[in-house]
Amino acid sequence: MAYTKTKICNYERIKATRRHCHDEDHITLRAAKPDQEGSPSQPVWSLAYQLEMKTLPMKETGSGNLTTISHILLLGFGDLKELWILLFTGFLAIYIISIATNLILVVLVMLDPHLQTPMYFFLSSLSCLEMISTSNISPVILAGLQAGNVTISLGGCFAQLYLFGSLATVECFLLAAMSYDRYLAVCRPLHYPSLMDGKVCRQLVVGSWVGGFLFMGIVSLSLIALSFCGPCKIDHYFCDFQPLLELSCTDTSIVQTVTFFLSFIPASPLFLTVTSYICITWAVLRIPSASGRRKAFSICSSHLTVVMLFYGTLVAVYMFPRGSTDLNPRKELSLLYTVLTPLLNPLVYSLRNQEVSKACGRVARMVSLGGLCHQQVSSLWPTQ
Repeated sequence: MAYTKTKICNYERIKATRRHCHDEDHITLRAAKPDQEGSPSQPVWSLAYQLEMKTLPMKETGSGNLTTISHILLLGFGDLKELWILLFTGFLAIYIISIATNLILVVLVMLDPHLQTPMYFFLSSLSCLEMISTSNISPVILAGLQAGNVTISLGGCFAQLYLFGSLATVECFLLAAMSYDRYLAVCRPLHYPSLMDGKVCRQLVVGSWVGGFLFMGIVSLSLIALSFCGPCKIDHYFCDFQPLLELSCTDTSIVQTVTFFLSFIPASPLFLTVTSYICITWAVLRIPSASGRRKAFSICSSHLTVVMLFYGTLVAVYMFPRGSTDLNPRKELSLLYTVLTPLLNPLVYSLRNQEVSKACGRVARMVSLGGLCHQQVSSLWPTQ
């Protein structure tokens, strides 16, 4: 009996998908016509704009009675068409600044010997991650603002989700490694050079990247095994896990169970980070002088700010209760970690750290001196 009900439910979903995605021209949601004379007209949808969606490709599976989608429509911020120029300019500026600031930080760490320490080695890896992460999301947002929506293939949606989840997990591991580095610097300063040498730093960074991509690979494989039959649109600006899972017309309980248990893997770095800062706080409070306590806290202040910003935005998005209204607060809140975090991380480390500011001056003088030497050497060659 339960199997029959499941087939009927899937059949109804397939019929609804075909009604939405197999029209010959396009689908247009319009206001309802007036009722009988004397009765007021009733709107049939709550959005303030018309949604016109081109036909999205579908394909038949081997079973013959199941139609799956091959493309997905990302609605993005299509309900803000009147503000698209302002939003496009703002997101483009944030994207350019994010790439530029993170790239500058990586170049500074590579060129300035004073910044070639374990902490800045981790920070340069984090900046590389932020550049990849924002390049995975921001171009899709910009394309959606310009065109009103974005059509992406199902395979492309999986790829974007895989890259997004992998980088988020890698960031969890990197922040934990950086917190362990701060713990050794504050609590065990005499043993710090031997415990956190170049080999250990490289092992922590490589392990973070490999572990993050392996974790998301398992989640992606369980998600790819599902069948997706519609509706063929997502009210989001990128392919997130839960909105994509809701498009499946097969049983998702196994995927949800696997994901729940695997979620403890990226959650374990948070436990390590919290434990490290508890030990750091306890050690700092035992310092007798106020100037010593301020100096110890200044060593960890930038990293602690980044940790609170990253985990705070994740909790705000994925712990936010889902309401029954048409509003989607998760879409707006997710901008905090997909767009703003890559922008704020390098600014936090540069504005709150005098070493970075001094390194900028040294590298700028080195570049100007190199240009001057090149000009003098060039003047020695005879012109033809």
